[in-house]
Amino acid sequence: MARRAVWKGSLSFGKLSFSVGLYSALSSEEKISFHIVNRKTGNRVERQFVDSETGKPVDRDEQIRGHETEDGDYVTVEPDALKALAPEGDKVISVRSFITCDDIDKLYFDKPYYLAPTDEEAEDAFRLFAQALEKESSAAFAEAVLFRRNRALLIRPHDDTLIATTLNYDYEVRSAKRVFASLKAEDYDDEMLDLAGHIIDTRMGTFDPADYEDRYNSALAAVIRAKLEGKPLKPAKFKEADNVTDLREALRQSAKAAGAQGKSGKRSSSKSKQRKAG
Repeated sequence: MARRAVWKGSLSFGKLSFSVGLYSALSSEEKISFHIVNRKTGNRVERQFVDSETGKPVDRDEQIRGHETEDGDYVTVEPDALKALAPEGDKVISVRSFITCDDIDKLYFDKPYYLAPTDEEAEDAFRLFAQALEKESSAAFAEAVLFRRNRALLIRPHDDTLIATTLNYDYEVRSAKRVFASLKAEDYDDEMLDLAGHIIDTRMGTFDPADYEDRYNSALAAVIRAKLEGKPLKPAKFKEADNVTDLREALRQSAKAAGAQGKSGKRSSSKSKQRKAG
């Protein structure tokens, strides 16, 4: 891989061990980012930490971590104490078991990384491991110390390579039952369910990430490009959703529109085939 690994070590399962590296599968290079600048001077504004009570600046060596208690006080922890709590990394991704991807709720998925061998000697073992997972339709559940924290990992095959996804811990994932505790159960009649099902059927497709655009990021890029070129700014237009006043009527209108769109697509497809045949 051309990119530099964010972590290097080895992967171990059973008696087999080989060198691997983690490469971030996400990129923010094309995402527009901003700094805070002074409107008058155009200079970048620097952040300064001040005491919330006295308003006076606090030097970096006087800043420590503090956990706020229910009564508003803070339990402070010195940097040396935090450093002592950090686990010692042995640079090993240890496979604990093999499972199917469906065994883990995707809510627990955190960040994806490409997993790849870091030297030629590890390539054979890596390919064997990847092909074995593919053949068995399995994923490896592993643990490692990454970025000064104990991490759980799910390693699964993906397009002739491996993806290692860090997993959220149980305490980090909110319970759906709590979030939807106030949602009342409702039984809908056959007409409403059939209308909703018709909309789903007529709009059934496949997912291709290239078909979806970050319109806000594109609009920001257009604004910045216009300013650089000295052109007038054109306000971006985002379509607003229609307010639904009657659920049944909204379903009927949506199903009618979806049906018309499906027929139009079939007609255009048929005409295209006729033209090709002619």
